[in-house]
Formats: sequence, structure tokens, C-alpha cells
Amino acid sequence: MKKSSILFLILCAGFVFSTKAQLKQIHNQADYAFWLNLPSDSILESKPPVLIFLHGKSLSGTDLNRVKRYGVISEIEKGRKIPAVVVAPQTSNGWNPDKVLSVLSYVKKNYDVDTNRVYVVGMSMGGYGTLNFAGKYPEHVAAAVALCGGGNVKDGCNLASIPLWIQHGTLDRAVPISESEKIVKAIKDCNGGEHLIYTAIKGADHGALERMFRTDETYEWLFQFSNETRY
Repeated sequence: MKKSSILFLILCAGFVFSTKAQLKQIHNQADYAFWLNLPSDSILESKPPVLIFLHGKSLSGTDLNRVKRYGVISEIEKGRKIPAVVVAPQTSNGWNPDKVLSVLSYVKKNYDVDTNRVYVVGMSMGGYGTLNFAGKYPEHVAAAVALCGGGNVKDGCNLASIPLWIQHGTLDRAVPISESEKIVKAIKDCNGGEHLIYTAIKGADHGALERMFRTDETYEWLFQFSNETRY
């Protein structure tokens, strides 16, 4: 093999390694262990946003590799470039908003991120976690996407202040669509749903909404918002 070919392979291997090294596990630094994925150096140096992914019940446990099975981290491993600091915590028994906040606090302490552009996305139990976190700490969230979940109707007015995209399949048997409909009604009762998009996907079952993590539209919709223009 020619020296130039060998050098090329070495450089390529170094590039792959440095890219994969951006995704790492963080333990004992917050109330949840979590995956952390950093964007390219050029994006990291320009105050990137933060994207928090909250998984569903099937990914619960103490093995972070389970969190790779679907969602944002899975898409990153398949090659999706997300121009944000991405964190994906793991819970073993439901989402606690205060513990999610501890993960966000770690990111803010250790990286120069845009604190006006923090986004949350979750599916199933993670959909509940997304709306519970945004409902308790709306000042920390620029926008959120909740898939086939639900929320606390008492948080309706807090959630009404945030750009939200709530989606649910009409044939969901794991989490009935009525769970999303209740929180949507609570939000609309507060301000008419001024910042809300609600999509009932006809014929879709529970697992069908996982495809939203694979579409550019989801990330483009989130990243257009900033607390700087909302408050």
C-alpha cells in the first residue's frame, strides 16, 4: 500500500475517533447519569443551544446504553449532526423535574451555552417528563416537543407561555390520546393555545411517533425559538 494511502486511512481513523469521542457518558455529576454529545468545535465556541432528550419507560434502568435504542442519541449515532449540546439522561422510575434541572445545571456550569435556547423533547413517559419539566420551569425552556405523553393540567398556564408541539397517534393503546387532549385543553383554557401546535396523527399507534426524531422538521421547529424574544 502506498504511503499516501496509509496516511489517508490514519487521518480518516483519527477523524472518526474524534467525532465519536464527542458522545460520552457522564456519571455522578447530576441527579441522573446522562449521555452528553458536543457539537463541532466551531459551533461549541459560538454559544450553542442545549437539547434535552427524555426517554420512554422501555429505556429506563441503570444502563445508559439502553438510551441509544431510539430517539436523539440513536440519530446522532446514525450520523445526524445536531448544532447543540445534547444531553440524554436516564431514569429508572419516572422523570423528576428537579433532577432534570440538575442535568441542565451541569451543562450550564461546564459549557458556554446559550441559556435562552434550551429545548426539551420526549416520547411516552418522556413526553410526560417534558411537559412536567416545562410546566415547573417554563423560564428555562425556549420550546418543547412532547410525543404521545401527557401532563399535569395544573401546569396549563405555565405551559401556555412556551412554544409547544404536542403530538399523539389516534390509535395509541399504550398512552391514550385523551392524555394529550387533557393538557391541550388546559393550555387553551389559559390563553387559547397561542403558542401551541397540537397534532393528532390519524391511524398512528404508540411507536409510530418515534419517526419524529428522524425528521429535520422537528429540530428546525425547535431551534427557531429563543427566550430572548419571548420575555
